[in-house]
Amino acid sequence: MDVKLPQLAEGVEGGTVVSILVAEGQEIKKDQPFMELETQKAVGSIPAPQAGRVTKIYVKQGMEVSVGQALIAIESGATSSVAPPTAKPSESAPAVAASAAATTPTTPAKANSATAADDYRYESKSGMAPPAAPSIRKIARDLDIDLTRVRGSEAGGRINLNDLRAYVQKLQQRALHGVGAAQAPTPATTPAPTSAETIDFAKWGAIRREKMSPLRRTVSRRMVESWTTIPKINQFADADISALLALRKKHLAAYEKQGAHLTLTSFLLAVLGRTLKKYPRANASIDDGALEIVFKDYCHIGVAVDTEGGLIVPVLRDVDQKNLLQLSQELHALTEKTRQRKIAIEELQGGSFTISNQGSIGGSHFTPIIYAPQVAILGVGQGKPAPVARDGKIAIRTMLPLCLAYDHRVLDGADAVRFLMDVVAGLENFDEALLKLK
Repeated sequence: MDVKLPQLAEGVEGGTVVSILVAEGQEIKKDQPFMELETQKAVGSIPAPQAGRVTKIYVKQGMEVSVGQALIAIESGATSSVAPPTAKPSESAPAVAASAAATTPTTPAKANSATAADDYRYESKSGMAPPAAPSIRKIARDLDIDLTRVRGSEAGGRINLNDLRAYVQKLQQRALHGVGAAQAPTPATTPAPTSAETIDFAKWGAIRREKMSPLRRTVSRRMVESWTTIPKINQFADADISALLALRKKHLAAYEKQGAHLTLTSFLLAVLGRTLKKYPRANASIDDGALEIVFKDYCHIGVAVDTEGGLIVPVLRDVDQKNLLQLSQELHALTEKTRQRKIAIEELQGGSFTISNQGSIGGSHFTPIIYAPQVAILGVGQGKPAPVARDGKIAIRTMLPLCLAYDHRVLDGADAVRFLMDVVAGLENFDEALLKLK
């Protein structure tokens, strides 16, 4: 049987083969990992759906694969008195979830068959929607387009912007000239080349090209989506963390004995857990299709982690229900898993707010990009000594630069100011009782 790439998670339509852990002719056990795959921001293993002998490996290291694509072939080790004849692909029974991946539409041999295009409908045995980027889905929702009628031209039947544009043009032709005119082919509009495609950089000196990793492509796509779809406003403040740093120094050894790293991000998580419950709009999301604001009773905060491969944002669950020790322990464990690229896809999903703390690197105020579908993110710079007026006198205090970037569709300016001022107050007046270990 051919083992195909299953739907690993919502929105994950493929990945890049990092390593192949088996060889042709090798015996393999059920659930034994046979391949490592980099999908978006996580690297995970693909388990064998059954035991047997690997008869064929269809992919190579570094190759991009999509949902439904065959990865390896396994000959079952089960004994039988009569060996079945070689089965046609349509006769192979998908005995396991890995081989029961979503059926992908067949790409037509020629794109000028308008009649076939009119009758086309994406079908999936698993009930999954056609593969497409969130930005494409949003455009389709806004235009009231059924994506199951759009033929995807990319690997695995994935729908891109050109596919959507071609479908809209076909509908326009039918509206202008009648349904019968739809049988005339409507070629897809070729997008204008970008500046990066038209410039020959080698004219000015030696260059080298490096293919974008799945992680970098994911970051690029999501940042463009956020920048072009969210009306973002930035609100700045500075928090005096001199007293907070003194508390951290006082309790640091006790926390280390518990295997916890007491960091500034730990304090931020504790403060934000309380503040987000007070300002539920900062913890919300927008449902563009229903034109509703989704208020979440949970508080899951993502923490941006700098890795060799790029920025990854693992999520800490139920931050508002955990004490400082638990937050410190979980934050350290999750950060280490992320840097080692052992983080699971599920641990990168479901965040309702994000912290981006650049303090360990340096810098001051910066304006982070909102991690959609969230509506706010807190950017944290490096705390530095600065002269500050206190009670009519100048004192040197450690000031922490903060920036709250927020979606103005959900949060008004007054809401954002109050939220950020409460975060500042929580840092400047942190209750020492919350630090004490029981």
